[in-house]
Amino acid sequence: MANAATSPLATYIAHLKRGELGYQYSASANQAVFYPRVIAPRTGADDLEWRISQGLGTVHATTVVHPRDGEPYNVCLVDIDEGFRMMSRVEDIPPTQVRIGLRVRFRVHTPGGDEDPYPVFIPAEGTP
Repeated sequence: MANAATSPLATYIAHLKRGELGYQYSASANQAVFYPRVIAPRTGADDLEWRISQGLGTVHATTVVHPRDGEPYNVCLVDIDEGFRMMSRVEDIPPTQVRIGLRVRFRVHTPGGDEDPYPVFIPAEGTP
């Protein structure tokens, strides 16, 4: 479990700053846990340990947002191979080309300024 002085969100962001997709695992629930938490869902146990994802996943659901000002962009749910789902977007291809079942690879997007980095995905060429 994270140091009591360090919030789960701060630990998650620290992983992103190192280029890692961190997630938690609960031994009592025998499952990956995401979004970062203080106690495990379902069991209420404080047995959460941090792990690092390999960063591969599959698009579970996708949509294209068409803002009034600006270019359309993709929003999707990605099933990460380690057993959790997260909301993100797929970059490096047009948003209309993102399809359910597309294999993707994690990368960190660093917006600049005071904003924290966040995870995005790109197509995972040659990955089953």
